Amino acid sequence: MTVSSEDDLAGLRRIGRIVANALEAMGKAVEPGMTTRELDQVGRAFLEAAGARPAPELAYGFPGATCISVNEAIAHGIPGDRRIRPGDLVNIDVSAERDGYFADTGASFAVPPVTRAVERLCTDGRRAMWAGLRQVGSGRPLAGIGQAVGAFARRNGYTLVRNLASHGVGLSLHEAPTEIATWPDASERRIMGDGLVFTVEPFLSLGATFAADGDDPWTLYSQPRAPTVQYEHTVVAARNGPLILTMPGR
Repeated sequence: MTVSSEDDLAGLRRIGRIVANALEAMGKAVEPGMTTRELDQVGRAFLEAAGARPAPELAYGFPGATCISVNEAIAHGIPGDRRIRPGDLVNIDVSAERDGYFADTGASFAVPPVTRAVERLCTDGRRAMWAGLRQVGSGRPLAGIGQAVGAFARRNGYTLVRNLASHGVGLSLHEAPTEIATWPDASERRIMGDGLVFTVEPFLSLGATFAADGDDPWTLYSQPRAPTVQYEHTVVAARNGPLILTMPGR
């Protein structure tokens, strides 16, 4: 969507804070021994208390309030009986709707003890996201996001998953502009309009370049198998740069 009024912006800010706070609560709740279903219940309870509806369930009939992906699973993992263990890499993706507005956010959490390489991957995953975010602004090329993330990955010895893209959001969970590459894409010619709402969500990896289907209709796996992280914000392209909607707070 494109923000066209103060009411739009207020609605987006509200749902952005809700999903950010839900993600923060889930991240703090992660501990060895709990199941991903139990972790999902933390998110569901938070969203419901805030008057929000889980977007994957609402939009697609996803079997959970949030997507929780562990280790080799990197996206769209179904909450279930899998128990989180020390050393796991847990990705949590939270999206929700309130008052007709949608926002989407995500982060990866390493459960100690983990290797220094995985610790660095998590730190650099956030840095890669911010490299992309710094390219956001009205009148700027969408291609700048992927170019900046790609340069960061190349400089630091990482790969990028190249079939999981950023996307428009706001009045639905996924909308135009679709398939916003977070890797260098020479064919990308689109320009960010003033007030455009979309996500920035690179998947940074220690070797994977593709997300492959698994045994269920939802879960995607790193290909080749390698530790992979995702960090995501919903943003508005503004004249002075990115307006980040999914920051935790009151």
